[in-house]
Amino acid sequence: VEANAVSKQEYVNVVAAAKQAEADVAASKAALQIAQINSGYANVTAPIAGSIGRALVTEGALVSATEATQLAVVQQTNTVYLNIAQSAAELQKLRRSSAAKLRGANAALPVTVVLDDGTELPSKGKLLFSDVTVDPTTGQVTLRAEVPNPDNALLPGQYVRARLSQAELPKAILVPQQAVTRGGQQGDTVIVVGADGKPGPRPVKVGAQQGSNWVVLDGLKEGEQVVVDGFQKMMVPGAPVKPVPWTPPAAGPASASAQASR
Repeated sequence: VEANAVSKQEYVNVVAAAKQAEADVAASKAALQIAQINSGYANVTAPIAGSIGRALVTEGALVSATEATQLAVVQQTNTVYLNIAQSAAELQKLRRSSAAKLRGANAALPVTVVLDDGTELPSKGKLLFSDVTVDPTTGQVTLRAEVPNPDNALLPGQYVRARLSQAELPKAILVPQQAVTRGGQQGDTVIVVGADGKPGPRPVKVGAQQGSNWVVLDGLKEGEQVVVDGFQKMMVPGAPVKPVPWTPPAAGPASASAQASR
């Protein structure tokens, strides 16, 4: 303007056009912000990651404007919690075993999950806590376990069986109950077949029962042969016998029922 390159009128027009453009940009930004707000009302974002179930509200259904309406349920299934029902008497044994294990290994009590078809999950869980009250109608206490579920093998509300390891006895040996004679003159005894093939009684120290077996704490070594069946065939004391492998009857593992939840 000072150099008379443009007229004052042209300068005023250019400045006015620039300000109008700035105003248009501001108006567009405001419109964009309003559109984003409206879009936020139309889109529902899940607050957590997981698997979503069926829609609880269909398009066009009447919902309340004053109360929150549940649209769907999102479940986090990568880790599930098991609610285990255990009798109060068994819980006392479990607590003693858990305390000994925690003092010795500083680790949580492991939990093995067994499905209805007998399949064990490869991932082991851990016992978190037990309830502080006993249900007076059932005499049971609810325990809570945490189980990794990377393959989504467990679903919320599913019933499974949970096996809790009460103790670890690395040198203990399981012997079928029918192979142990309880309460004789020599105490608890079993018939052991020696290296020469001759059977003979041997005193043993029996611990807890596990399924259809006794836990032998002392008196047997790994690899020794114990007579389970065919006692009537040993007519002559000290006569050699020909042992054959014994096949135990099929039996399901004893365990507590549990329900998966999240």
